[in-house]
Amino acid sequence: MPPFPPSHPLAWLDPHAAGRREAGLRRELRPRGVADGLLDLAGNDYLGLTGDPRVVEGAVSAVRTWGAGSTGSRLVTGTTALHAELERELADFCGAQSCLVFSSGYAANLGVVTALSGPGALIVSDAANHASLVDACRLSRARIAVVPRDDPAAVDAVLAARTEPRALVVTESVNSVDGGLAPVRELHGVCRERGALLVVDEAHGLGVVGPGGRGLLPGVGLAGADDVVVTVTLSKALGSQGGAVLGPVAVTEHLVDTARSFIFDTGLAPASVGAALAAVKVLRAEPDRPLAVLRAAAELAAAAGVPAPPSAVVSVVLGDPERAVGAARACAARGVRVGCFRPPSVPEGTSRLRLTARATLTAEDTALVRAVLAEVLAPAAAR
Repeated sequence: MPPFPPSHPLAWLDPHAAGRREAGLRRELRPRGVADGLLDLAGNDYLGLTGDPRVVEGAVSAVRTWGAGSTGSRLVTGTTALHAELERELADFCGAQSCLVFSSGYAANLGVVTALSGPGALIVSDAANHASLVDACRLSRARIAVVPRDDPAAVDAVLAARTEPRALVVTESVNSVDGGLAPVRELHGVCRERGALLVVDEAHGLGVVGPGGRGLLPGVGLAGADDVVVTVTLSKALGSQGGAVLGPVAVTEHLVDTARSFIFDTGLAPASVGAALAAVKVLRAEPDRPLAVLRAAAELAAAAGVPAPPSAVVSVVLGDPERAVGAARACAARGVRVGCFRPPSVPEGTSRLRLTARATLTAEDTALVRAVLAEVLAPAAAR
């Protein structure tokens, strides 16, 4: 495409794109086929349920019953009996009082943070939080204090000095980049001492960590705590699409009244609701699947020469973004698709490969990964 003329209102895009290209930060969409022959270690299908016949049938049955779309916002026509059933099932599985389903995990984070804060409130946000939480903080119009990652003492210092009557502490239970676990028990202790609400994003925890994959909070005895609110996504371990907020009934009722990303958004499509509902039932029936994920993650980590993570995410830091992109392409050329994280997704100098474990990986799969990584990472290690 020819460049825009200097007087064009979009002329600034050309040098902007050139600068990103020179820094190795240009991104591309690469459509994949149904069966491209690559072993996928880039997606978040942790339990291997996206193609599970029971989950697929849940989606198909929902479409046959309810149609392709939900037809409107959930406050108009977009709430079906299937939505209500999924909310009951998720709340019961995770040990929460109530649940409210959103169209995405991103929308759930936007909704809960903005609706529970606002002008005159304080949000204490972990520096490593996902972009959806960062954007929610920015939209909240509350005062934002960003604290170092996983630092309860820093959170305590901010809360102790606050003048605002209301405060939220926002964190991820499982870091989406390196798979580390947040000190949620300690954070909850600080919040309880200082009268703050703890909001925890369990996007990468649900289905992987905690008893039967119920998440990190149930694993540390905080399921159903009345001063904790949880967000989850249905698009990772549950193999579907959508998000949800779990917490006290008063919270979900407040979100129905005030969360803009719920009120003004079309309800989650029936197929996604049906698939997610079926996936939760599979997880109930097969509680060993999360353990299989962790075993697979340990095998992938050993193949990459990094410590085994406490979650499904295996992170291999390479530093330079171009090196990380080159390594990801080299893996794909050898039959393995891996994630590639570069700034702004990660800090400068920490570009990396991210491999995601799956419960359904076979011994042949891990043998292939071991051979590919040995070939791809050896030149990078020698530099």
